[in-house]
Amino acid sequence: MANVFGGGDEMINVAATIITLYSLATLVGSYLAGALSDLWGPRRVMLLGVIIWVVFQAAFLGALSTESVALVGLTYFMRGFGFPLFAFSFLVWVNAVVPKQRNGAAVGWFYVMFTGGMPTIGSLVAIGMIPAFGGGFFGERWAMAASTLIVVAGFLIAWFGVRERHGSMRLAPAGETSTQVIFSGVRLSLTNKRVMMGFLTRLINTAPQFGMFIILPTVIAETLGWGQARWLLMTSIVFAGNILFNAAFGALGDKLGWASTVRWFGIVGSAVGLLLWWYVPHWVPAGSDSGFVVAVIAGTVFGILLAGFVPLGAIMPALAPGHTGAAMAMYTTAAGGATFLGSAVVAVVRPWGGNVGVVWAFVALYALAFLMTFALNVEQPGVTDAGGKRLSKADRRAAAAA
Repeated sequence: MANVFGGGDEMINVAATIITLYSLATLVGSYLAGALSDLWGPRRVMLLGVIIWVVFQAAFLGALSTESVALVGLTYFMRGFGFPLFAFSFLVWVNAVVPKQRNGAAVGWFYVMFTGGMPTIGSLVAIGMIPAFGGGFFGERWAMAASTLIVVAGFLIAWFGVRERHGSMRLAPAGETSTQVIFSGVRLSLTNKRVMMGFLTRLINTAPQFGMFIILPTVIAETLGWGQARWLLMTSIVFAGNILFNAAFGALGDKLGWASTVRWFGIVGSAVGLLLWWYVPHWVPAGSDSGFVVAVIAGTVFGILLAGFVPLGAIMPALAPGHTGAAMAMYTTAAGGATFLGSAVVAVVRPWGGNVGVVWAFVALYALAFLMTFALNVEQPGVTDAGGKRLSKADRRAAAAA
């Protein structure tokens, strides 16, 4: 986008602002994914999401040809409602049917596929398609157009391949009006401070990931001289590591405790990994093959430990047992809102603090999230009591036998 508008650092900031607006749309769309799934059933919301994505993907690509900041910004903003309506309504569906004792693993498998798609297969597709269509702006534009076919294929698999009955039914309590259902998540977060803490922790969770997607492409490809293809390859490898560990950390949370897994692996681990992903590429010889390998390894540490946040998807409904749909609406809002927070931090901090300031701002957010996890202890069948304290071996054996 920056190049379409004329290039230069100022246009990078303009593009970052447009991405922030897109991220605002994902935040709203993520909340609606949970609320509308409660009201209409997840399948209908998934259909709405894919229609919005396809229509405004085409509109965005057309707007790029006009070089109009306003038109590009508007179409990209509307496009932002699409993916959260599709993806997070499916996550609501998963949480509606999975047994509680396996909730962490189930959410982990959701994120295996989520991460496998957007940052991983998406980058691999771009690596192949951009040069296949001639490279440069032309190649990038037609690669995005062709990727729409993959999006539609994924939708068709979900639409015709998943037939579980909860997907087509209202999930909210029968006595609640449409207005009550739509605003139930907001109401819950304002009256239950633990749900609010969970919301804020999830909001911070992947914000650095999306922030790095804004600042790192130029740094890796141009400043450090590894080129666009290697940046895309780095992204694929970093988040392939995340894919491999999403299910593992979900299962680990089911065994060791959800809150502890989030606190030590998700937050502390991700903060360390983020610093490694930023600083190591600057410490190794720029543009060298060996330096690229070491930089990718450093980034993969971040990708792997980011999976430590997976149990949050099990914690949120457990924080409000009588209002699980509303709690999941806030979880999905935070998941989409992380895109907004990540790009907003870049837009606000980068003009005065530079890229380094952005990285340390994210580390500070992780420190806040660490403190908030002490409000997220929940009873976990066979693992922890209501205060989050781990059960004794005898109690765990008794629970397993029961």
